Amino acid sequence: MKNPYYIIEPKGKKVPIVISVPHCGLDIPKELQDDYIDSQLDSLDDADWFVHDLYNFASELGITVIYAKYHRWLIDLNRDVRSVPLYNDGRLITGLCSTTDFFGNPIYKEGKAPDQNEIDRRLNSYFWPYYAKVESLLEECKLEFEEVLLWDAHSIRKLVPTIQKEAFPDMILGNDNLTTASQNIIDVAFNELSNGEFQINHNKPFKGGHITRYFGKPNDNVNALQLEMNKVIYMDDSETKFNNERAEKVRNVLKPVFEKLISTLI
Repeated sequence: MKNPYYIIEPKGKKVPIVISVPHCGLDIPKELQDDYIDSQLDSLDDADWFVHDLYNFASELGITVIYAKYHRWLIDLNRDVRSVPLYNDGRLITGLCSTTDFFGNPIYKEGKAPDQNEIDRRLNSYFWPYYAKVESLLEECKLEFEEVLLWDAHSIRKLVPTIQKEAFPDMILGNDNLTTASQNIIDVAFNELSNGEFQINHNKPFKGGHITRYFGKPNDNVNALQLEMNKVIYMDDSETKFNNERAEKVRNVLKPVFEKLISTLI
């Protein structure tokens, strides 16, 4: 089986930052496609469309990027393996192998949702290989640098009423309430993001998913941050097409953030 992820290698000198994009994948294995409702398979909603393209400057800075090949409806790389909820405030929370989309609509045909054996297979085939590769990339950085950073990159629709009634802010920096990264790294990231033109929230309404919480061990010099962003700041208003002009404005904010983080870590 081919790897369930893609790697964009750094150009030039490597720096101690890894960017993970776990929800941009769009593939569904052919042997499973008939299990999904046709209209859902046609739309493949809930994907973090084009986020890996948004960070196209990263390799030039020496950053390694890993991004998912498969759609999160196959298995969600940013969920607890037992589907323990990330939040307990009444919002709709999709699980490891969700049976609904973010609006609560079913994604599988009747009787086709995965059983525990199939979930275990997906864990072994898709989930843990992604985690093992992230772990390996971070370990490689730690061999060369004293302190490293994992940046987990996400996006979401402007409005998802099943999560909150109001529109989401432009960007949300998450670190599980200051526990997944050192205070210095958090401050640098938040302050630099705040220098841009976008509204920045901190840990509200998202404080980092399973990847951030799993890998973030600041006492072991492994920092992890999640950046969630509103899709309309880099896509068109329909949230279906990449908007180059909007995306460039986002990159103009993100790139100085990483430049500052690199100088802080090295």
